[in-house]
Amino acid sequence: MVRFKNRWFLVEFIVVSRESSAPLDGKQIHAALRQSIISNFGDAGWGAVGMALTIKYFSPTTNICIIRVARDQHNLAWGAITLLTNVNSIRVIPHVVHVSGTIKHTQLAAIRHNREVVARFRARAKTPASYHAQDSYEPYLVQSTREIETLQD
Repeated sequence: MVRFKNRWFLVEFIVVSRESSAPLDGKQIHAALRQSIISNFGDAGWGAVGMALTIKYFSPTTNICIIRVARDQHNLAWGAITLLTNVNSIRVIPHVVHVSGTIKHTQLAAIRHNREVVARFRARAKTPASYHAQDSYEPYLVQSTREIETLQD
């Protein structure tokens, strides 16, 4: 039996400017990645990456995304992610936070990075440390951690 080998990307999409008020979603990111691969690497590039490229998780709150791609084409996908400039008329800077061969390590990195992003949100809001148990981000962290942990290969 042959096992398919994958690479897992944890990507944070930093929003630079919005021309649209709609939030990002996984389908828009997949379409933008597809277009980035086609424009930068042609139809042959999309043919190599397309069947294995999937968006496994996306959080519209923190703009963190987990992307799976076949191991042999991960450099092509990484290049397309890096060259991505906008998603559905929203200018973004993709920040590849973590690359791994297993979903487990990517899940751990995603949970850790989610907490860092929420800490940045709390710092911007100047929320005192004692208030964290009552703020609106705590239920989000619990739910997102549960969603990330339930991801399957």
